Amino acid sequence: MVTGLHDLGQPAPRRRRRRVGRGPGSGRGKTSGRGQKGQGARSGGTKGSAFEGGQSPFVSRVPIRGFNNKRFASEYAIVNVGDLARVEGDTITPEALMEAGLVKKMKDGIKILGDGELERALLVKAHRFSKEAQRKIEAAGGRIEVI
Repeated sequence: MVTGLHDLGQPAPRRRRRRVGRGPGSGRGKTSGRGQKGQGARSGGTKGSAFEGGQSPFVSRVPIRGFNNKRFASEYAIVNVGDLARVEGDTITPEALMEAGLVKKMKDGIKILGDGELERALLVKAHRFSKEAQRKIEAAGGRIEVI
């Protein structure tokens, strides 16, 4: 049990780094342990761990199993409540968001998220609203309309 610095033992010995290519007397001179010619003698001359000599890799041979819903998931363009103040007018539509530069691509629709604050009452038309966004819009005296 170590109670203080005076009780510490000797540190574990450190293995010295192998210095290859330092002459014939080192035992690792000339070809530096890489043998003669061939792929292994070249720099970068290794294949990945999954390489099977040109045979079709195991990962490719095994069929894909199961179902993943990711392919069919909806992807929404996201706008935060705090960014709605940058849009002119009292009615905010997807077209108005595109004109203001808040949305570049419509994707599957627009979702309003609750980050930021809203000072004025707005009518916001979008495809989805988070609960926090809905609460903040209605607290500022506005309304939401799901398209």
